[in-house]
Amino acid sequence: MPGTNLTREEARTRADLLRVDAYDIELDLGSAREGGTFRSTTVVRFTATTPGADTFIDLVAPSVEEITLNGASLDPASFSDSRIPLPGLAAENELRIVADCAYTNTGEGLHRFVDPVDGETYLYTQFEVPDARRVFATFEQPDLKAAFTFTVTAPTGWVVVSNSPTPEPAPAGDGSTQVWKFEPTGRISSYITALIAGPYVGVFDSYENGEQTVPLGVYCRPSLREFLDPEAIFAVTKQGFDYFQEKFDFPYPFAKYDQLFVPEFNAGAMENAGAVTLRDQYVFRSKVTDAAYEARAATILHELAHMWFGDLVTMEWWNDLWLNESFATFAEAVCQAEAPGSKWPHSWTTFANQMKTWAYRQDQLPSTHPIMADINDLEDVQVNFDGITYAKGASVLKQLVAYVGQDAFFQGVQAYFKRHAWGNTRLSDLLGALEEASGRDLKAWSKSWLETAGINVLRPSMVLNTDGEIESFAVLQDAPALPAGAKGEAVLRPHRIAIGLYELDGDTLVRTDRIELDVDGPRTEVPELVGRHRPAVVLLNDDDLSYAKIRLDEDSLAVVTEHLGGFTDSLPRALCWASAWDMTRDGELAARDYLSLALSGIGRESDIGVVQSVQRQVKLALDAYADPDWREEGLTRWAAAAEEHLRAADPGSDHQLAWARTLASVARTDGQLALLAGLLDGSVEVKGLAVDTELRWTLLTRLAATGRADEARIAAELERDNTAAGQEHAATCRAARPTAEAKATAWASVVESDQLTNYVQEAVIAGFQQSDQRELLAPYAEKYFAAVKGIWETRSHEISQQIIIGLYPGLQVTQETLDATDAWLASAEPAPALRRQVVESRAGIERALKAQAVDRAVGGR
Repeated sequence: MPGTNLTREEARTRADLLRVDAYDIELDLGSAREGGTFRSTTVVRFTATTPGADTFIDLVAPSVEEITLNGASLDPASFSDSRIPLPGLAAENELRIVADCAYTNTGEGLHRFVDPVDGETYLYTQFEVPDARRVFATFEQPDLKAAFTFTVTAPTGWVVVSNSPTPEPAPAGDGSTQVWKFEPTGRISSYITALIAGPYVGVFDSYENGEQTVPLGVYCRPSLREFLDPEAIFAVTKQGFDYFQEKFDFPYPFAKYDQLFVPEFNAGAMENAGAVTLRDQYVFRSKVTDAAYEARAATILHELAHMWFGDLVTMEWWNDLWLNESFATFAEAVCQAEAPGSKWPHSWTTFANQMKTWAYRQDQLPSTHPIMADINDLEDVQVNFDGITYAKGASVLKQLVAYVGQDAFFQGVQAYFKRHAWGNTRLSDLLGALEEASGRDLKAWSKSWLETAGINVLRPSMVLNTDGEIESFAVLQDAPALPAGAKGEAVLRPHRIAIGLYELDGDTLVRTDRIELDVDGPRTEVPELVGRHRPAVVLLNDDDLSYAKIRLDEDSLAVVTEHLGGFTDSLPRALCWASAWDMTRDGELAARDYLSLALSGIGRESDIGVVQSVQRQVKLALDAYADPDWREEGLTRWAAAAEEHLRAADPGSDHQLAWARTLASVARTDGQLALLAGLLDGSVEVKGLAVDTELRWTLLTRLAATGRADEARIAAELERDNTAAGQEHAATCRAARPTAEAKATAWASVVESDQLTNYVQEAVIAGFQQSDQRELLAPYAEKYFAAVKGIWETRSHEISQQIIIGLYPGLQVTQETLDATDAWLASAEPAPALRRQVVESRAGIERALKAQAVDRAVGGR
């Protein structure tokens, strides 16, 4: 397919033909305050292996004014379908393109944002996967690296940040603008170049290590400066520098390291070389739990790891996107677990509880794919930023470390960086370095783990004698069939695991022994356990070394159900919580039984990240997996428990805040809703609970969704918090109101208009989809299928994905929804990427119907 959807074969052909030396890019952002378009001038120098050959350069722009190739003018009208053809190349080439490019409000390309607090304009770029071409003409593929020199004209008084250190600006024109001329970068890919401009404020420090000095900067908008905590951000950053430079044995490769918290950012962060952009929700305006600080630290470390793995050494093509993201995800966790002075040494608990859960969910969808996915074109990769690319890949890297040993793993990584610095690689390059360091042949390991899809299940098989001693013990492995429509076949894999043996000491579960072994094939005997007295709990995959779903034997499950909070360490608790949740999703544990487990165990759970995950999962179980005839009873029990825990929690604690937010998500009785209203207006107080800005909006959203907050009340709260975040919260509240008019207005603003920014659109969708409003939302299922293909064809990737996934009628858990989806899939001829998003949403309905049937059967016993 021509145009914006570059194919792998086209990229390979172009890479064989070209070597790109350097870009000189001039951007005139003097129009930024008014929006519209900006002038972009690109001069690119490159060589061609076959003189006389033709190629093309990529550009997404409203218009092209000038094209000059080797001194000869080309017709600007040749620009078509996001490409500029380049005929008759010389051995040495210089290309000049002048274009008018467009600011966006979608978080792609050069995003333009006006802060309602100060009325000022703030810009930032987001280029991954293929959006540098929205700002300058480029050969948009990762293996055509080059040096980039940016010259930027922008309003006087602005701050301008790019990959190279920020120079002193020179005056331009009438003095209303200035010019920043940056030094060239090293050889990097176009997608990690960056430009951030506007009246941002910065705080500065430096990383010192012997003779090495790296300037550090942290930036945000002035309206967020009072909430910025740069000392904490710098502390995590410096820990990451220490840890990664030691483990990678390669100095930080860029001239400085800036971190910029920018508005309306679609991802968590982006690893632009030396100029990382992060969503500015990480600048916390209100009290958050420690889990939020841990998540921010993980993001900081993830992007820092990318400076080596992704930026210094870059994948050749997007097939190996997983390796960039999986490595950075693994690196963030191991750094938090091991770096001296880390505040989150329990990071593997968080990893097991959140990342692995995400991976398990993704790996059971019809769209499941090998970790090393087959990426045929850009549309493939844009929907592949998923739980397999990040979380399963990182889980398998953890398994690889257990397989080859951590020292050998990092020795291989060190050789890899030295060998391929500033270049492009394939997976085989990394595996080759790891084989050399470890002495292990990884070809079979790679084939089993990286080139196949699906997930294995590990179960204990135990036979006891009359004295309660173990006569035989084996680990059984099976490979459930892949979901219908998934490509490939289920396979058994080799697993390096630990088996934990736990005994009860009062109400405490203490690990008394640990056995580490290799599991391979359908049955692996464990002779070390024969002759031992049966422990209270046998936990497979203790320490979470491998990637597999685990099941408890009947007796262990009974003990865990009664004493889940009794584990002295957080990781085995997280593994048991995750197993119970997975069983619920698989229909092996009824939703009402999962609720009972949560009610009995969550009060003793000390890890706030685990608590918040269980709270979210209980809500999902009740909304999607519970028998609809019993659902209200379950929600009532959960809401009552939330209120009880809220009132009993230590004043001012993270647990208190988490329970306040949980109650606000499910409050339903007059008394509970009155409590929310009283907390909001100050007539009711829960000792220690700070009803601050973000919690106020959380309370108000629930009141709006239950018809207890009208437009006047929402407008009053917005007047109190007339910020960008406040406007987004107000949009959610308005869309959440339980009236046909509110739903029609919300639907029209998203589906029938394209004027909303990415964040406001996301907020409207969140308000529109209220689980208590199924009947009110039922008519929109038909409207969805009538509109979805047109949205895909006319909106940008980020905007269309929000709508396609967010507005799918997932609350209508009925056979009719499945039938309507199937009819649309059969008749609409959707593009593969669009088909994937709808099929994944459909899978949620299918799973929910099966789980509801299980819950109904349990309720009827």
